[in-house]
Amino acid sequence: MTAVLRDALRGLGAGAAGTVTLNIVTYGDMALRGRPPSSTPQHIAATLARWARLLPLEDVPGSNPPQAQHRETAFGALMGYATGLGVGALYGVLQPRVNLPLVVGGLAAGMLTEAASDSTAIAIAGSNPKTWGLSGWLEDLIPHAAYGLMVALVYRALRER
Repeated sequence: MTAVLRDALRGLGAGAAGTVTLNIVTYGDMALRGRPPSSTPQHIAATLARWARLLPLEDVPGSNPPQAQHRETAFGALMGYATGLGVGALYGVLQPRVNLPLVVGGLAAGMLTEAASDSTAIAIAGSNPKTWGLSGWLEDLIPHAAYGLMVALVYRALRER
């Protein structure tokens, strides 16, 4: 197995741990504050799935709207996993070659996942970061920072094995 593939697989595992961490922090915040989930990931994923023709482009007569909504929710979650795993694998490939300090590399990975999701939200869902306010930004920044730090910690542990 090549070094790049081994590093990518370690990063993939670290990305999985980071994604679980992001979800725990996000759902923990929702539970503590009683805030609703964001519908933006679902909206983005549904738009992309329709564009890729994985979902109908328009409502089909006789279709089951609850099933369509459930599919959109599923695509939103799958897109989150793909982003978390993909950034983790990228981190695994890049980290040994640039050798960033743990916190710096972890925060960079977290901010990359945030930039990926936020730029997509702006482009596809028409989200406007100027309207998010401090609370909205913290709801976004804190879970992504936790994701990145977990990616860096797990990747280091797997690499030092």
